[in-house]
Amino acid sequence: MKPMAVLDASALLAYLFDEPGAMVVQQALADCAAISAANWAEALSKASDYGHDPDRVADRMIADGFIGSALVIVPVDQPLAREMARLRRATRASGLSLGDRACLALGSRLGLPVISAGRQWKTLKLGIEVRLIR
Repeated sequence: MKPMAVLDASALLAYLFDEPGAMVVQQALADCAAISAANWAEALSKASDYGHDPDRVADRMIADGFIGSALVIVPVDQPLAREMARLRRATRASGLSLGDRACLALGSRLGLPVISAGRQWKTLKLGIEVRLIR
C-alpha cells in the first residue's frame, strides 16, 4: 500500500499505548502510514522507557502483519539526512528535535501530511501539512 500520511514517534506511541489521539492515528494506519526509521527507533526507545521490551514490541507488530501493511518504515538515507539538517534553521526556535525533523523531512519528501502530538508544530511555516492528534 502507498502511505497517505507520515507519523512521528508521539503519534505512534499514542496508538500503541491507547493515549489521547489514538483514534486519529488508528485511522491514519487504516489508510497506511509511513514513519522514518529514526522515529521508529524513538518510539521503541520510549516503549523501553515505559518498561516494554522493544524487541517484543517490534516482533509483535511484525508478526501481526502491521509493519509493511499499515505502517511502512522508511530508512534515513543521505538525502533525507540532508533535508533534516536543512530544517534545523527553520525549526530551531520551536525546539524541534532531530526526530521531529526526521518526520517533517519525510513528510516533505513524500508530499504527505505529518501527524504528531507536538502542538508547537502547528506554528511552523514549512509548507508541510501538520495534523495534530490532540
